[in-house]
Amino acid sequence: MTPNQITLLRVLMGFAAVALFARNFWCDLAALVLTIVAITLDALDGYLARRRKLATPLGAQLDILGDRVVENLFFTFFAVTGLVSLWVPVLFFVRGMSTDFLRSLAARAGRTGFGANSMLQTWWGHALMASRASRAVYGAMKCLCFCYLGVELTLVRLPAATLSPAQFAWVRAVAEALVLATVAFCLIRAVPVLWEGRRYFFAASPTPAKTIAGSAQ
Repeated sequence: MTPNQITLLRVLMGFAAVALFARNFWCDLAALVLTIVAITLDALDGYLARRRKLATPLGAQLDILGDRVVENLFFTFFAVTGLVSLWVPVLFFVRGMSTDFLRSLAARAGRTGFGANSMLQTWWGHALMASRASRAVYGAMKCLCFCYLGVELTLVRLPAATLSPAQFAWVRAVAEALVLATVAFCLIRAVPVLWEGRRYFFAASPTPAKTIAGSAQ
């Protein structure tokens, strides 16, 4: 399979996982497996692109788009079920739109992907956003968060006598901590793109003189 096909596959797996959650035990188990595989494939498509020398600017953009679709899909689903605040998918959406907008400006200047030709020039920017360690930790956090919320959704729909109120409180507290940590790390990873992307934003912004001249025409 090509890296782009793997990106499409993991997006489809994400939709399948969301469709299966909270139906029955076997559906929940299948949903958890699909969630883990969908997140894991995020690393595989990039690895294959580098290994087979198939990396392209289009492939890099599709990889980012796949990330956005999967993470917003899961958080929107769990927001609809009431397990996370509506502000969580909103924050992910705004964060993704902002960073992707700056990436598109950088792409016009020939800066794409996560490698040597990336828009990230500082060591700390690369470490936070583009390093394998950072992406692995972020992927693991999302996978753990989505899987745990899926398990919690199943527990919530069990008969009331299955778990005591204290046990439900502990389950909810862990879920909130996982979501908070994932959101915080997501926002922290956006800082390098927002900071280093400012040069492309100002470079693409028209000067007042050009704006006036364009209006006069």
